[in-house]
Amino acid sequence: MVVYKAYALLAWATFFWAGNSIAGKLAVGHASPMVVVTMRWAAVMVALYVFSRKQIAADWPAIRPRLGYLLLLGLLGFTGFSVALYYALVFTTAINSAILQGGMPLFIFCASFVLFGSRISLMQAVGFVISFIGVVAIAARGDFGNLAAFDINLGDALMLAAIISYGVYTAALRSKPAMHWVSLMFILCVGATLSALPMLAFEMAQGATIVPDLQGWMAIVYIVIFPSLLGQVFYIRAVELIGSNRAGLFVNLLPIWGALLAVTLLGEEFHLYHAVALALILAGIGLAEYSGRKLSKRQ
Repeated sequence: MVVYKAYALLAWATFFWAGNSIAGKLAVGHASPMVVVTMRWAAVMVALYVFSRKQIAADWPAIRPRLGYLLLLGLLGFTGFSVALYYALVFTTAINSAILQGGMPLFIFCASFVLFGSRISLMQAVGFVISFIGVVAIAARGDFGNLAAFDINLGDALMLAAIISYGVYTAALRSKPAMHWVSLMFILCVGATLSALPMLAFEMAQGATIVPDLQGWMAIVYIVIFPSLLGQVFYIRAVELIGSNRAGLFVNLLPIWGALLAVTLLGEEFHLYHAVALALILAGIGLAEYSGRKLSKRQ
């Protein structure tokens, strides 16, 4: 029962995150990336404090000794990922952005091994490799010769930076202090907001700031409510239930949702290499998750 609850939470979280790529693409030219990032996490931070300040105060003794660590997690998982994502969407498609996020398990596996020495079964590794080949196919636009020629879209390169940041964050969640989820979200949002403000100031100094118009505001409202609040809460809870390695594998559902939404809502073109990549990603996640369940039963 616990496992299926985690699966449902992860399915909704990845759906909301796929919508984040769509909203981010719709915000291009209607709100600058750092305006979106700063308002995203500041709005969630304020909302959590207004409605849950008593719970946050109750958890402060647990937060205070690890304050620096938690603020860093906010920088890595929230600000770092968001900045790379929204700048990436200026240069690449929402389909590419969504499918490339299927590469997150690589960095979750690596970070979990480096930070905590987590066990990874052979079949989990094989499943990851299969999925990652699909991710590489997207970055190469279906032609692996582009990799040898370093002909990779800047937006796709930024997405790789984004998933590295989020992979480290996911693995590092394992050592967070025990507290209510709302307190964790709040302090992560504090870290995200504080780290976003200097970047916003730099964007303004460069004259690159775009004040949101109606379409920009609509995108920001969606981003705040669904991927930023509900998606993060669902994901954090799922990590608590089944662990970061197994939860991280479900990020590979994001490309499926993302492709469907991008084609349906944005009218982006779906190529044959997208289909091949999605098939590989689905095969990889199935194999790795099956192996992960067997491994967890033996431990």
